Amino acid sequence: MQDHYAALGLSPAATLAEIKKAFRLRASQYHPDRNTSPDAPQLFRAVQTAYEVLADDERRKTYDDNRRRGLLDSPIDTAREIWHNYLLEALK
Repeated sequence: MQDHYAALGLSPAATLAEIKKAFRLRASQYHPDRNTSPDAPQLFRAVQTAYEVLADDERRKTYDDNRRRGLLDSPIDTAREIWHNYLLEALK
C-alpha cells in the first residue's frame, strides 16, 4: 500500500489547504514535461493518486482506516515501509 501522505510530504493531520498546496508543489516538481528524470512519470502518478484520495473526505477516511488497520495487523512491515519512505524522501 502506497503512503499517500509521504507522496505529498505531509503528516496525517494535514488540512485540505495543505494537501492542495503540497499537491501543486509536487505535481509541478515531478511533471514529466518539466522533470526529465526516468522516475518522474511514476512519481507524478503517485502524487496524483495521493491527491485524489486525500482531497476527498470519504476516500481519505477509508484510507486512514485501512492505514491504521495496517499498523495494527502488521506493525513490523508497516514500520519498515514508513522508514523506507522516510529515507527516500530525505535523500531527494
